[in-house]
Amino acid sequence: MPIIRVAINVPVDTLFDYQADDAEPNDIGLRVSVPFGNKKTIGVIIAISASTQIDPGKLKPAYCIFRETKPLPASLLELFQFCSQYYHHPLGMVILNSLPAEMRHNKAIQMKKPASREHFELTPIGKQIDVSSIPARNRIARRLFSAFLESTALTDAQIKQISPRAHQWLPGWLQRGWITSKAAPAATAAVTQPIPILTTEQAAAVDAITAGLAQFNIWLLHGVTGSGKTEVYLRAIESALMQGKQALVLIPEINLTPQLEKIFCSRFTATPIVSLHSGLNDSERLSGWMQAQSGAAKIILGTRLAVFTPLSDLGLIIVDEEQDSSFKQQDGLRYSARDMAIFRAHQHSIPVILGSATPSLESYYNALNGRYRRLRLQSRASHNAVLPRIHLIDTRIHKIQDGLTEPLVKAIDQCLIEKNQSLIFINRRGYAPVLLCKSCGWSAACQRCSSRLVVHLRDKQLSCHHCGHQESFPRACPDCGNQDLAPFGQGTQRVEAAIATAFPVARILRIDRDSTRRKFAWRDMLQAIHKQQVDILIGTQLLAKGHDFPNLSLVGILNADNSLFSTDYRASERLFAQLMQVAGRAGRAQIPGTVLIQTEFPNHPLYQALQHHDYDGLAHILLTERKTAGFPPYVFQALLRGEAHQRDLVLDFLHQAIKLAKPPKTVELFDPVPAQMHRLKGLERAQLLIQSTSRKQLQAFLTEWCAQIHTLTSHKVRWILDVDPLEF
Repeated sequence: MPIIRVAINVPVDTLFDYQADDAEPNDIGLRVSVPFGNKKTIGVIIAISASTQIDPGKLKPAYCIFRETKPLPASLLELFQFCSQYYHHPLGMVILNSLPAEMRHNKAIQMKKPASREHFELTPIGKQIDVSSIPARNRIARRLFSAFLESTALTDAQIKQISPRAHQWLPGWLQRGWITSKAAPAATAAVTQPIPILTTEQAAAVDAITAGLAQFNIWLLHGVTGSGKTEVYLRAIESALMQGKQALVLIPEINLTPQLEKIFCSRFTATPIVSLHSGLNDSERLSGWMQAQSGAAKIILGTRLAVFTPLSDLGLIIVDEEQDSSFKQQDGLRYSARDMAIFRAHQHSIPVILGSATPSLESYYNALNGRYRRLRLQSRASHNAVLPRIHLIDTRIHKIQDGLTEPLVKAIDQCLIEKNQSLIFINRRGYAPVLLCKSCGWSAACQRCSSRLVVHLRDKQLSCHHCGHQESFPRACPDCGNQDLAPFGQGTQRVEAAIATAFPVARILRIDRDSTRRKFAWRDMLQAIHKQQVDILIGTQLLAKGHDFPNLSLVGILNADNSLFSTDYRASERLFAQLMQVAGRAGRAQIPGTVLIQTEFPNHPLYQALQHHDYDGLAHILLTERKTAGFPPYVFQALLRGEAHQRDLVLDFLHQAIKLAKPPKTVELFDPVPAQMHRLKGLERAQLLIQSTSRKQLQAFLTEWCAQIHTLTSHKVRWILDVDPLEF
């Protein structure tokens, strides 16, 4: 009787054996329903054998093998196996959590009809219709018609992405003669939009990448902001499509997806494209996942988890903004999507492109050593577009009033006179980070986290941005009874209020996680910006990456000094990348750009490097510091993290773990310490650091040590191993 070995979503790193009378060799990679304890659960078949070490009397039969979908390919199962071993996470949890939610349910997948090959075009009558003639209450209809006006033609899939209910408006518009229906042509790599002329640097990069599409290479595309990295991606993808291959494009933020999707759709009008990100509902994600698996989708845009998407003809992987910490998951399986993309490219013997204006120091170090191949784009791609001029406003001379200095206010005013857009960047949402009692110094703190509550003045709430706890404003200080409580510091809401007071006629738009919660809010905001319906943008890091605002000429940066003297050794690298990114939003077209940074330390090496757009200079300084201090990329690290309701329990657990450890001389263990945020969501947290100059010896030690830690019986402590940690 065939025995199937099944991976199940449980925190035990083993496979489970079951009888399966109807199992066939081709069933490896399929989902299966099996009994587990007193429950029926879902798993994935990893192997089929004729024998088992389990007592035949205790072997349970599987309920059902689901064959309505294609099995996960062997290469993807190998990727899961590597991920499980490298990050020391149970294989079943790695596999099951990578699947769409609807595939994790214990039931067969209801196969939907394939997407219609129809597409719809505006007629001459439709092009004359004003969207304002559609009643404002019909928001979906307005959004759909606006999309028609922008693109003229929309495919069935594009219409569904606007809204699942968008199709209900099509019959009426067809009857009125506003739109017409046509059969879409077969999918090709055909390009119908005008293609920009490549710069010399772009052409050299495209030639180098496309010449090696049939072999594994790690290309570090190091290009200044606005240098046309996206155009290099498009040309490389076009070459892959011409060979009948698929392209996987990973991006760090969900908010970048609509913009890139629009660029790709306008370039490859007849090529099926799917997006995979957390903004999709379960059925939308399943549909895109299955189109990718079947090969129907040729270009897959996605955030971190998309790296585990099954692809039948993978020919190219692109990781945009490769330095972004969003590619490293910070809970559960703490994997790096960038590193998994490199492993996957090696599996398939295909190139992977890591794009960035400010590469991570690890990638930059690998490029210096020849492990990665670096391609430079040192000038902006648009004709006459130059890098923005960066000026430092010394706040020791120019006093700050409501978060703004006089030179910055004057620059905004001049920008308004010239009818250009400006961006004020402050990476803190809310009204103010602290509510303070001026009498005794009390500040509002979260009871569940070791952090202060943020003031949200409009909602009259205090909110924790770590655990989500909210509470109303206190009427008086709970310590001394003083009623004179005041917000301290600036957030996006407070800056918005100050700018609205200073420029009452200006059209102001605040963009942060609070203002973009509504499903289509971000898309609507982008449209307003591009239609020049906004004069002043105020935002957080959501605005820093990848966006192209042609009319933006001024960027003002507030409160950047907060990260200069952090205890995190990566803080300088992250701050430089963030400031370089946000500065790069200015002057991307014909309008020259200016960046004003308010700082108390204008002579700091980081700001000096920023002024001269000198990434290489700062990178060499930081690499020298890290080599001296013994930090990555010169060593490899892991963190054993623990959390419990009492700190003593966590520290005791970590001390027990150290007693079990038998590290070789090349592996160093440090003493347990509380985490930087020692309390989060009601749990006390502590950690211990492990590091080595040898990745191989570190991994060998961690494999043996993990098995020993599992023997500890402290069920009151939740622990996880974080390999290549980014946050401490």
